[in-house]
Amino acid sequence: MSIRVAVITPASVNRLDHLQRQRRFLDEVRTPGIDVVRVEAWLDVDAPPSAPSALFAHVPPGRDGMRVGAARNAAAALALAHGVDLLVFLDVDCLPGPDLLERYVSAAQAHPHDLLCGPVTYLHSVQRPSTMLELSAMTRPHPARPLPSDGAIVAATDDEFDLFWSLSFAVTAETWTRLGGFDEAYQGYGAEDTDLGRRARSHGMRVQWVGGAHAYHQWHPAGSPPWRHLDDILRNGALFAERWGEWPMLGWIDSFIEGGAVEPHGDGYRRVDLSPDGRTARR
Repeated sequence: MSIRVAVITPASVNRLDHLQRQRRFLDEVRTPGIDVVRVEAWLDVDAPPSAPSALFAHVPPGRDGMRVGAARNAAAALALAHGVDLLVFLDVDCLPGPDLLERYVSAAQAHPHDLLCGPVTYLHSVQRPSTMLELSAMTRPHPARPLPSDGAIVAATDDEFDLFWSLSFAVTAETWTRLGGFDEAYQGYGAEDTDLGRRARSHGMRVQWVGGAHAYHQWHPAGSPPWRHLDDILRNGALFAERWGEWPMLGWIDSFIEGGAVEPHGDGYRRVDLSPDGRTARR
């Protein structure tokens, strides 16, 4: 008996090259007994430039930027309407490793009520794999998260829930419905995945680290800290603090403070703007 798995990918025109490579790699990953349903969640103002060879949802930006959480929710609802058993969320920048789907399916069978997270390797700018066979030599998972051996599944400790990243994870249809999806109040960049991890913990769910479910994040220009997302981080950080009583993304906020762009204010933080005469203006 086969299991029906949706692979859900938020997509946009400015990541079209990454998306096309992901599509090719997913075609290579097909595994006997796993029926793959592709669902792309398009985030741009305009609909997809051409009809994808997949199901798709179109969720244009809101007032404060791309609505990634809402797009994932819409794509998940579409997948559930097509009778899937397991939802695998894979960001457009991520390539699936050869065992990603198989490991997530096994983990879901063992832990059907939890969030399932595989390791992620961030590829260097010169690493542009063209086939699945090239990935093994590039495997170098991000050191911030636990790395179980291939096939092993390790439960996250309570202080590891904030290490949940939405760029590669899986959840059963039943558990997704219970969880209620992403909070759509988050728009633009940051915090919607940390919020989902906190909500999972509040429901008594666990995060399970899934060894061998490798994903490979394709390189693109990015800043550290991400200066172009400063306003999003402050807005979404304040929303998260309202929900959970503390601020997320404090490493980035500390860097913004060191750079003179943000300052503490009350129980939170606010932007420091420089007026044309060099004086500090706040908003």
